[in-house]
Amino acid sequence: MDLRGKQKRFLRSQAHHLQPIFQIGKGGLNSAMVVQINEALEKRELIKVTLLQNTDEIAEDVAAALKADIHCDIVQIIGRVLVLFKPSSNEKYQKISKEVKAI
Repeated sequence: MDLRGKQKRFLRSQAHHLQPIFQIGKGGLNSAMVVQINEALEKRELIKVTLLQNTDEIAEDVAAALKADIHCDIVQIIGRVLVLFKPSSNEKYQKISKEVKAI
């Protein structure tokens, strides 16, 4: 799903109060973490991921890898914090994606 400007603005406002639920550290981004991020996106649709200072990863590279692997949308990258969005395939969890489609 390609996000338009208004949709990204809405998602940024929704993500403002969220705490990062994933931290990428020394080990970098591995396949197990990608699976967990995908599962979290399936339930929550909108999450934050933080890169710790001791990681060798670059935020833009991690964002590109996640976008390629799990087909999520990168809402925002500020410093070492990524905001990711992916509409849930389960209708039970589609709260944010319904609002985004309406915009």
